[in-house]
Amino acid sequence: MYPSSVGPLKPPTKFNTFKEIRAPLEWLFAYGNRRKLGAVDHGDGRLLILVPGYGADEWSMRPLKKFLDSLNYQVFDWGHGRNRGHVDEETELLASTVRSISSDHNNELVTLIGWSLGGVLSREVARLYPQSVREVITMGTPLVGGPKYTVLAKRYAKQKNIDLDEYEAEIHGINTAGIRQPVTVIYSKSDGIVGWRAAVDYYNEQAKNIEVNCSHLGMGVSAEVWKIIAETLAQSSAGSKTHTKTDHKSGGANAS
Repeated sequence: MYPSSVGPLKPPTKFNTFKEIRAPLEWLFAYGNRRKLGAVDHGDGRLLILVPGYGADEWSMRPLKKFLDSLNYQVFDWGHGRNRGHVDEETELLASTVRSISSDHNNELVTLIGWSLGGVLSREVARLYPQSVREVITMGTPLVGGPKYTVLAKRYAKQKNIDLDEYEAEIHGINTAGIRQPVTVIYSKSDGIVGWRAAVDYYNEQAKNIEVNCSHLGMGVSAEVWKIIAETLAQSSAGSKTHTKTDHKSGGANAS
């Protein structure tokens, strides 16, 4: 089903999951991120929407929002409270937010930044409504197999009454269709919630897969992640605000 270079797909190790206990420290250190990243380039005022992960709400994205606000971007919450994992329903909710914000700003395209399952929603909106989405950035998002290669697999399958193998095949079909916007994929080999190989984009040749060193629960407050996001936005700011395609090749990922 997947390229041979992908390697074994599996949930995170128990050791990585145990290391998620460092997340509170990562959140504490986030208070100094803006000072450490004071030299990053400021933006062009483009529209950004932040999409939280499974079980989280807008509050989880607040530190990143403040940072991006300080860089001269127009940053919006997704506006639907807690992400409850109803993918089809919440994809449409996010799409409604995208259309509304774009309409209020002269139909400017929107950049979506999604954490974990929020990245899944972001990619789906980009795929289904390419006329509204300029770019997608994901952080620790289970791109391959849906929830199958996460520590929440059994719980999620029971709650949603799904067969994980059948759902994996469905997700593979969706991913194979691809998305045409620029895609930046941020993943961590020490992610304790999502198996790191499942968080890499093997489907879109324009996707840039970038490894960081942080926990899953701390990814949205990591200075390393913030710098990547800021640099990604600054690099693409040179293009037109209505630009929806890219000629960049994938940075690839070391699947060894």
